[in-house]
Amino acid sequence: MKDKITYEQAKKIWNKYLKTEYLRLHTRESEVIMRKLANHFGEDEEFWGITGLLHDLDMDSINKDYSLHGKKTVEILKEEGYNIPEMFDAIIAHTEGLKESDAKRKTRLDYVLAAAENITGLISAYVLVRPDKKIEGTKVKSITKKIKDKAFAASVNRQFINDINEKAGMDRSIFIQLSIDAMKEIADEIGM
Repeated sequence: MKDKITYEQAKKIWNKYLKTEYLRLHTRESEVIMRKLANHFGEDEEFWGITGLLHDLDMDSINKDYSLHGKKTVEILKEEGYNIPEMFDAIIAHTEGLKESDAKRKTRLDYVLAAAENITGLISAYVLVRPDKKIEGTKVKSITKKIKDKAFAASVNRQFINDINEKAGMDRSIFIQLSIDAMKEIADEIGM
């Protein structure tokens, strides 16, 4: 079992298991946000980015059985020959709050991954309602307003986004700005 994974190896596994287009876009968005946040915190950009890329690896194979979510991703990665406990713990922890999950976020990586993968949904939904459907020009205050509007992108876990301040030690406005900036970097790829 390997305790490290390269980006090339991760991308190969991602291509093998994740086929649904919106999930591929979501995980790429999560990846670039995680890279940006790793740099902010002085953490390993590659490791955090790969964790973001692979966090929903099981979504095409669990057939909406969310009791398997996260656990199945870890199982897939172990079958592929990897044993990376810190990454596996974060992937399982991001399922906290699903009624079938007893997972709990504990580390900064856990909290950041849960916040990052949720902010993608809010930013993407916001961009879709913009007249030009472009991320360029998206402001922190606009996303902050949408966080308060619980009917907007209702499936987004706002608590996970709000936890970024107290649990990860990062101002929410900075988190939102870095997330927007990260998604701008792949705007062409994600159609924004």
